[in-house]
Amino acid sequence: MERSIPITMKDIARALGVSVATVSRALRDSPRISEEQRNKINRYAREHNYFPNVLAESLRNSRKKPLKIIGVIVPQFAHFYFSSVLSGIEQEAISHGYTIIVGQSNEQFDREVLLCQRFYEHKVCGIIVSQAKDTQKYDHFKKLMDHGVPLVFYDRICTGIDTNRGAFNAVSHLINTGCRRIAYYGSPMTLEISKNRYNGYRDALLKNGLKPDDRFFRICDNRADAEAITPEILSQEDIPDAFFAVNDDTAI
Repeated sequence: MERSIPITMKDIARALGVSVATVSRALRDSPRISEEQRNKINRYAREHNYFPNVLAESLRNSRKKPLKIIGVIVPQFAHFYFSSVLSGIEQEAISHGYTIIVGQSNEQFDREVLLCQRFYEHKVCGIIVSQAKDTQKYDHFKKLMDHGVPLVFYDRICTGIDTNRGAFNAVSHLINTGCRRIAYYGSPMTLEISKNRYNGYRDALLKNGLKPDDRFFRICDNRADAEAITPEILSQEDIPDAFFAVNDDTAI
């Protein structure tokens, strides 16, 4: 079936023999246009399934008021954690009259940089981002901030914010239940959040008189890697009596 081409204000103006400005004012219910003319134009627009180009209108008015569009960067759509966060972001954004546009970095630094550039070009009013695993340079984030684009980081951050308390509490709980050989499955140590979580794990061990054991330390943050690595861990003479996993996917 042939797809119909959406009509524009120019099409309406041409069909009714009026100017585009008149159509625009009528669709905005401007009192500068007679009621009879407004009704005629709006009726024609409804009958021909006319929908305004919200983005174009927003761009025209962007100097008066910023676009209510937020860019969101997720490392992976398929990961339950990130999809859950995205759902919450969208719900909260809509409740405040904002729209979100979403991009997936697929854990690639170059793609993350490209998404930041695209979001900036689309004049988003802010960006919410969880950085890719291999992101070690932050010039693209600094560029956005230098241009006045607000940034909010979640889960993975590029600052020195301390996020090790959760790991410290979890490992302390394991120790309090009698565990002494606790394996650590974490994300690459290039991520600040990974360093902080490992420090929380290590601090809990040391505080309770236990020495971190390199035999039980693995870079492993997904189910496939965990299934490949765990048999080797369990083949050692002294097997772990507990595991600290960086996320639910790895724990499963």
